[in-house]
Amino acid sequence: MQSYAPQTEADLVVSDANDAVAVDLPALRAEIDNLIRLVRREGDEIAAGWPVVKDERGFSSSAANLSNYLALRHHDLRILQRRLMAVGLSSLGRLESRVIPTLEAVATNLAALCGLPPRPHLPQEAFFAGERLLRAHTREVLGPPTLPRSTALLVTCPSEAADDPEFIRSLAMKGVEALRINCAHDDVLAWERMIRFARAAAVETRRELRVLMDLGGPKIRTGAVRHPSGDKQLRTDVPVALVPPGGLSALPDDAPVLAAECQLPEALRMVQQGDAILLDDAKVRLEVETIAPWGVVARVRHARAGGVKLRAEKGLSFPDTELVVPPLTAKDLADLDFVARHADGINYSFVQSADDVALLQAELGARRPDDWQRLSIVLKVETLRSLRNLPAMVVQAGSRQPTAIMIARGDLASEIGFARTAEMQEQILWIGEAAHVPVIWATQVMESMVKHGTPVRGEMTDAAMAARAECVMLNKGPYLLEAITELNHLLARMADHMHKKTPRLRRLMSF
Repeated sequence: MQSYAPQTEADLVVSDANDAVAVDLPALRAEIDNLIRLVRREGDEIAAGWPVVKDERGFSSSAANLSNYLALRHHDLRILQRRLMAVGLSSLGRLESRVIPTLEAVATNLAALCGLPPRPHLPQEAFFAGERLLRAHTREVLGPPTLPRSTALLVTCPSEAADDPEFIRSLAMKGVEALRINCAHDDVLAWERMIRFARAAAVETRRELRVLMDLGGPKIRTGAVRHPSGDKQLRTDVPVALVPPGGLSALPDDAPVLAAECQLPEALRMVQQGDAILLDDAKVRLEVETIAPWGVVARVRHARAGGVKLRAEKGLSFPDTELVVPPLTAKDLADLDFVARHADGINYSFVQSADDVALLQAELGARRPDDWQRLSIVLKVETLRSLRNLPAMVVQAGSRQPTAIMIARGDLASEIGFARTAEMQEQILWIGEAAHVPVIWATQVMESMVKHGTPVRGEMTDAAMAARAECVMLNKGPYLLEAITELNHLLARMADHMHKKTPRLRRLMSF
């Protein structure tokens, strides 16, 4: 069976010798037929490893397409792609929402090129069924789109929105599809007012305005800190002690003078020698050197020039450590009493496995037994573990309730690095499209425009690329309304030129 792996990277380089070889159509047809069988078999094997969950929403076809997509992408198809292109056939580069239909269409065309009896093509309605499912699932989570743009907007409510109904009305007038309320801020009285204003604005403007609420999840931050008088700086090669809450007083005399509490003590019990710890949005990278009964000693391996101040309430990340901690804190469970009754959906922070999804579904069922499945769930991809388990999480969620994926790019970048985040956000888009679930592009979208009123070139390019997602999230800031106006124009223009990875060949008017 064809392995589909290039022998060397040199095999991928265009060369006169390779391109001079005529394509063997019968061999190519046999290769595609074998690939279809391989994808079906390996797709079934992948799906067998996912949780057994009753399909209550007709999600099985989407789950099957996702497993087939993963099976296909476990092979290197780059050489095969060039051979298909040479005979005018699909290069398989845009089949995310329709894996088997695309492969079978190629097989049908190859059979015809080989002079075999013609086989019928799928009707267009069946061929593009995945696109329709994606649109339907997007509408379930985010409501109808505001044309002419096809990418929805999700806007974070500032605390002031609880006392400013006109602000929320302005969002509705500008076509915003959904509001995000972060349970880490404000209280139930403020949340209730925000939602009441949103419902009233929807009625007044005749525009749906969905409300998605973030559960905070376990926060891994520094607590109290200890430092020598007058010197709080973390510099390269400086040792730091990390202790559980209240552990600073138990430090031995030979412990490093720089020390901080870790507000999630379970993390300190799970790290191993050599594991990396990232502090303050990865401004500081530490490496665990010693594990002691009172905590750990980690040495600074990288810090920006001049050092970084060791402060309380700064984020900690453990990219090398398999953190298995309950995703729902006591506060989350208390907040869920309100969220389950009032929100349209839940943004699930720190979700890392299908079991975590099942846990939230059980909690929703306990609070809203008759119709909890009307609530949507947004899976926030924030950690390396959530990235690895994303397909299984999507199947667990999508089989029971409307589902979306959020690329939480800030947290994810802290875990895997900025360079790899650029790659992984693309792959998450592909996974969402293959599963027919919407993807929300989040974190620092047009941040300079939102905060200072002036966009920068790189942010506008980022926002343009976000048009391939089903939704873009904007954070709060004094120039938010102006940023929405700018983004509306940008996304509408991009919708004319691009759908997911597929260019739309609208007539060019600039040349």
